[in-house]
Amino acid sequence: MPAEEKSWGNGRLERDLELTDSDFSRIRQLIYQRAGIVLAEHKREMVYSRLAKRLRHHGLTRFADYLARLERQPDAREWEAFTNALTTNLTAFFREAHHFPLLADHIRMRPGKVRIWCAAASTGEEPYSIAMTLLEAMGQQASQAEVVATDIDTDALARARAGIYPLEQVCKLEESRVKRFFQRGKGPHQGFARIRPDVAGMIDFQPLNLLAPQWPVTGPFDAIFCRNTMIYFDKTTQSRILERFSPLLKPDGLLFAGHSESFSYITEAFQLRGQTVYTRKPAR
Repeated sequence: MPAEEKSWGNGRLERDLELTDSDFSRIRQLIYQRAGIVLAEHKREMVYSRLAKRLRHHGLTRFADYLARLERQPDAREWEAFTNALTTNLTAFFREAHHFPLLADHIRMRPGKVRIWCAAASTGEEPYSIAMTLLEAMGQQASQAEVVATDIDTDALARARAGIYPLEQVCKLEESRVKRFFQRGKGPHQGFARIRPDVAGMIDFQPLNLLAPQWPVTGPFDAIFCRNTMIYFDKTTQSRILERFSPLLKPDGLLFAGHSESFSYITEAFQLRGQTVYTRKPAR
């Protein structure tokens, strides 16, 4: 048991850091204002666990002191660490696999430069899966395609740019994809695999907060992936983001959502085309 957590003998833990109800409420408010993330009441233990590392880093014992420090310095770098700590990164290569054949059919033989935006890139598995799909569907023409990959979590983006993953994760893919798109590590890198340069070179990783008044991305895009992200926002925030996606898509562009997300009753800008796949509604 970590030194900072001692058993009371009744199953409860005595902790060295003080997180009051008021502190937790303030954290929920701040992360909502900063990133649009809605933290439920049952996330209290997660909040304690993730932010405790930041308090100990600064030598603090009270969450109230940490939050006061943040609020005194609205432009401090610590806000980035605060946001990163409370961001959930659950992803995998070719997650929700039915989307990728649809993407392949959509971009195959399209005129002009193909551009895809992955709006929640996390640690990179999703944008790399998109790039692999483009290479498989377009052949040599894929070298002219572009995948813009953004995320609010700068720690996750750093891992995405590195493109290095445990071999046990990579080997869940088909052997043909592993051989074509990855380099197996040797020596000190044994047990890991790295994305090949031709795949990595297709992707432009950028930090982006979907709540920011301006986005550092420009359309038009053939498709936008924003999967399993909207579930962390309330309906008002979801609607606002979707309305901003619409003009960034080509008229026949696709918007890919997560398996537990439905946009049909949130905005009139999109219409359902298939399983968690949407298109822009025609202008009236």
